[in-house]
Amino acid sequence: MTQIIQHGGNLHEAAHRYDIPYDAWLDLSTGINPHGYPVPPVPADAWRRLPDNGDGFAERAARYYGAPDASHVLPVAGSQAAIRALPPLLSRGTVGIAPLTYGEYAPAFARAGHRVTTLDVACAVLPDELTHVVVVNPNNPTAEHLSAQTLLQWHATLNARGGTLIVDEAFADALPSQSIAAQTYREGLVVLRSPGKFFGLAGVRAGFVLARPRLLESLDDTLGAWTVSGPARHAVSAAFADTAWQAAMRAQLASESARLAALLSAHRFPVHATPLFAWIADARAVRVHRALAAQGIWTRFFARPASVRFGLPATDSEWDRLEAALHRTMTTL
Repeated sequence: MTQIIQHGGNLHEAAHRYDIPYDAWLDLSTGINPHGYPVPPVPADAWRRLPDNGDGFAERAARYYGAPDASHVLPVAGSQAAIRALPPLLSRGTVGIAPLTYGEYAPAFARAGHRVTTLDVACAVLPDELTHVVVVNPNNPTAEHLSAQTLLQWHATLNARGGTLIVDEAFADALPSQSIAAQTYREGLVVLRSPGKFFGLAGVRAGFVLARPRLLESLDDTLGAWTVSGPARHAVSAAFADTAWQAAMRAQLASESARLAALLSAHRFPVHATPLFAWIADARAVRVHRALAAQGIWTRFFARPASVRFGLPATDSEWDRLEAALHRTMTTL
């Protein structure tokens, strides 16, 4: 039987488990921006017409992400679609994946016949056995970040072996200068991007694969036509064009991330953070997670190592609620 991979955002499950009404929860279990982009009204044609690849969507994505050009960008139905479809297109080998990272990669590669092994992201030199490497950068949930220099060194090593480096930059929009999207003219380098996290548009199920055109053609053939809907293309295109909103949101998220880190640090948790979430690894993690859940605050718990990921509250009242709940939790542990 296929194991179901757990993700954040499973609020109906939490409501059932803790017998708290769905609408009463504060959901901090994802790293999605709670201040979602204000999508303008959707034109009627976006609903009536089939999506048209001649609409400039890939070109707009290439400009936003800094890809070489539109031929290096493939729109997909969320990066999840690419995670499932990419492994069979790569030469079968051994893939290195961090022990705590986005959980869909390892089973996707295993299903395609690859051998999956643990990657030590602190290693100076990649082990000889590795054909491919998957890195989420910054990592979800640990917030670790690898420099572009390290990633490009790894890419050169893997490319010489006929392998591939896949870099998932789902949380990179808040720190665009750290992206290696511009390097995707290189053979054997794949970058995945998602507007769902930074723009708070996870529900549109849109993502992008940045790579050499030949690989994208094979992936496009695998996924088939009309992978991104007309309304999704409209929403994401508007978000890409709104540079003023992007600049203001990056500043806001940096401030709120610092606020969250300070709140957790005040309770003596070791905090690792990105602009969109904070992660604490602590022996008390399961008790913290359960105690907050009993108060209607849903976080994401990880068993190995015992840890909790916190997303950002959206309003002052939500911040106050989290602060009060943490105080009550820590006085009872």
